[in-house]
Amino acid sequence: MTDLQRMHSDLVGRLDVSESVRVAFADHPRHRFIPDLVWPDIQGLPLIRSADPERWAAYVYDDDAVVTQANDGGSGAVNHPSSSSSAPQLMADMIGAAGIEPGMRVLEIGTGTGWNAAILSSLVGPTGSVTSLEIDPKVAGRASKRLTGTPVKVVHAAEPPTGDSYDAVIATCAVSRVPVSWLGGLSPEGRIVVPWGPSSDSHASPVAVLEKTGPTSAAGPFVCEAFFMRDRTQRVPSGDFPGMDCESEGTRVLPFTAEDLTEDDRVTRFMLMLPGVRLGVGMRPFGGGVGSIIYLGTPDGSWAYLWPDGATHGGGPTDLVERLRAAHALLAGEGWPALTEFSLEADLAEGACRVTAPFGSWEHSV
Repeated sequence: MTDLQRMHSDLVGRLDVSESVRVAFADHPRHRFIPDLVWPDIQGLPLIRSADPERWAAYVYDDDAVVTQANDGGSGAVNHPSSSSSAPQLMADMIGAAGIEPGMRVLEIGTGTGWNAAILSSLVGPTGSVTSLEIDPKVAGRASKRLTGTPVKVVHAAEPPTGDSYDAVIATCAVSRVPVSWLGGLSPEGRIVVPWGPSSDSHASPVAVLEKTGPTSAAGPFVCEAFFMRDRTQRVPSGDFPGMDCESEGTRVLPFTAEDLTEDDRVTRFMLMLPGVRLGVGMRPFGGGVGSIIYLGTPDGSWAYLWPDGATHGGGPTDLVERLRAAHALLAGEGWPALTEFSLEADLAEGACRVTAPFGSWEHSV
């Protein structure tokens, strides 16, 4: 057994999956799908396999995502990921959520390296089918070569083929608006497993499992935390960082800190409960060093920061500190319910989404 084969065996052994999914992962070593050029760093040159094969192998067989393209294949001062191989456990969790079984017809949105499609093909077997949609022609071409010998159909397009039917749709990119075309070919009992975030600059894109509730509507629970690259057809410039070059119009001290909110991925739940608010985690000089902050911003120019000591400041016509405090009080009063207590209701025709939980609902305009 070569080192790469051993590393793949070790990775498969670490997965928390059913035996059938474990066998499918074992059938398709990850390194066979990863290109020789990868992007492990946010800045600087890519990592070339021949220049440092040990570092390349360690990156490929880490438990995280592997960035296989930056800046849509171009260059830039910052390496913005634009194609990747998803984290293996997350792949397995999404496959499990879709309920993939032999004989199923599966549509994958975002072929990437082709590794996920190969695993899906093993799971559906000779009586099933996998169609994988990839918007980037070069990425689609490379994946097609790596998938030679499998029955996977790679389609270079932004929309799935018309007239086809599917028992499951698995998206490996995040959306705000679930496309009607994904729902149109879905069987009555089918599922759409999709990372969702209300905007291009959402803090996270937790995975929802949706089922048809009407010709152009779907609903279902969030099942796990995630952060995926945005569907290229739904990218929107994020604009300036909230509060940049702005003078604070008021200060306040809250009974919780930025660190309190970053525990247990609580920030994602705040994102779901604060429609229209750009919310995330940033870094700012603090106490002679650098500290984490929670930042908030809205299109009307309002902004707020929550600092590591619970202090806040901000400005603009919307009191974002109060909105944050009220959401915190609601979640704390409910005993910090898990992400799985939240669900997504999507009206695909209207482009409207509602997040619901047993203790409230929140309308997101997307």
